Amino acid sequence: MRDETFDVLIIGGGVTGAGAALDAASRGLSVALVEARDYASGTSSRSSKLIHGGLRYLEQLEFPLVHEALRERGLLLTRLAPHLVRPVPFLVPLTKWYERPYYGAGVALYDAMSAAGGYGRGLPWHRHLSRRGAHRLFPGLAEDTLRGAIRYFDGQVDDARYVLTLARSAASYGAAIATSTRVVGIIRDAREVTGVRVRDMESRAEFDVRARTVIAATGVWSDDISEMIHESAGLRVRASKGIHLLVPRSVISGDVGLILRTEKSVLFVIPWGGHWIIGTTDTDWSLDRAHPAASSVDIDYLLEHVNKVLERPIHHADIEGVYAGLRPLLAGESEMSSKLSREHAVVEPMLGLMLVAGGKYTTYRVMARDVIDVAARRLPGTPESRTDQVPLAGADGFHAAWAHRPAIAARHGVTVGVVEHLLERYGALALEILALVDGDPELGRPLPGAPEYLAAEIHYAALAEGALHLDDVLTRRTRISIETPHRGTETAPAAAALMGAVLGWDDVTRDREIEHYLTRVAAERESQRKPDDRTADAARLGAPDVRGYGADPAVTAPLF
Repeated sequence: MRDETFDVLIIGGGVTGAGAALDAASRGLSVALVEARDYASGTSSRSSKLIHGGLRYLEQLEFPLVHEALRERGLLLTRLAPHLVRPVPFLVPLTKWYERPYYGAGVALYDAMSAAGGYGRGLPWHRHLSRRGAHRLFPGLAEDTLRGAIRYFDGQVDDARYVLTLARSAASYGAAIATSTRVVGIIRDAREVTGVRVRDMESRAEFDVRARTVIAATGVWSDDISEMIHESAGLRVRASKGIHLLVPRSVISGDVGLILRTEKSVLFVIPWGGHWIIGTTDTDWSLDRAHPAASSVDIDYLLEHVNKVLERPIHHADIEGVYAGLRPLLAGESEMSSKLSREHAVVEPMLGLMLVAGGKYTTYRVMARDVIDVAARRLPGTPESRTDQVPLAGADGFHAAWAHRPAIAARHGVTVGVVEHLLERYGALALEILALVDGDPELGRPLPGAPEYLAAEIHYAALAEGALHLDDVLTRRTRISIETPHRGTETAPAAAALMGAVLGWDDVTRDREIEHYLTRVAAERESQRKPDDRTADAARLGAPDVRGYGADPAVTAPLF
């Protein structure tokens, strides 16, 4: 990075930044991407983990947004990432007589828009259910007010793993990607941006990265660009906090997800392996953006609303995990974050500098394409985007491997369940993890405290997936930090030993990584006991960022 002038330099390793890197690299441009922490360490690992058209946006008459998202959903399910995005059924419970025609019309339009564009391949059409039919699919629904339901389908994804796969796909096209690399300044030549000054957060060394165009895909940090260039960036982003709870699958009796209306937004109950994800809230947030905190009020809000429709209430003791994320919403006239647009915008506040902001996870590819189209105006001869034809790493060969699961299991001496688990997380690249197990059978053992994951997955994360810290593997390469009641604390020593063997950690480094992780979990638990955002934020900030935030007086709040 230090000695090359790139065609495109991207700031931000979330879904939009990684998508832009793949778009640019697959067009033949030279690309660099810098990320201050880890892939998807911000908003892109803290979503509802859905790939969806946005059924509720039909009610807001945002038909172009829904159409665009449905098209992207279809591409991801069938062509680009069938190993990472899969169908998930939902019920819309009906409790009043007029809801069936009202919601039925909306869901019918949703399916019709998908079918008309050819984007619904592989997804069944919606279906109206009686009270008995709804209760058969979801026995945990309270029957006293239930009149029936409508079943429809959307898509589901492990958001953090998807971003990592995007980044690996971009790297396979030649993109140079560096995590733990924070932008600390913008390099200008008069009125033109020509690069950035970065700090390596591991070594604390600083150096310049030069580029013909610089793209900021920085989400809720977009307004900071204005401060760095000392001018208005031409758009304003508001952060809306959404929290999610994870509870064991056993505490709710049901085979499909739920989508529920609240007075503020919508509430999802989403099947997630052996768990349910319940979310989300929708509140303004103006505190720490790197580590947004969930308060006890947030948690109580979700429990109160979901318990209104369940036969058996969920209690605090049932909660396994909690996570909070920030949606980057383009600020408009409305004061309610739930009413702000999920459309995206691309602006060029200064020659050579582009910003892309807003949007939703499902439409990341469109956002990436649009911002690279703007950058391409400065790069004559750049071909058009072709990412609608570029399968992500692990997609090629996935269907064949899935069809031969028993044979693969027999060949590698593992169960079919293990092969299925790996294929759904890595696609055809699962064979690389199985090869590690062949070479060292100890890597085929389940992890302490998280038996659904193999030791080989931690080894592979450090070896091939850019994981540098224990938090990276327990929170994003796997989801152990939110899927276990201990939040990963029982797994941390074994995972640190596995990472350390690959990365060459000494005992001091290994112990420091474990201590940091335990401190982070303790801070998060404490924040979730606090009654409001301000006290929750203060409690969460009791644990410094593993990449040095707070350790050096010269380092202020994380930028990108």
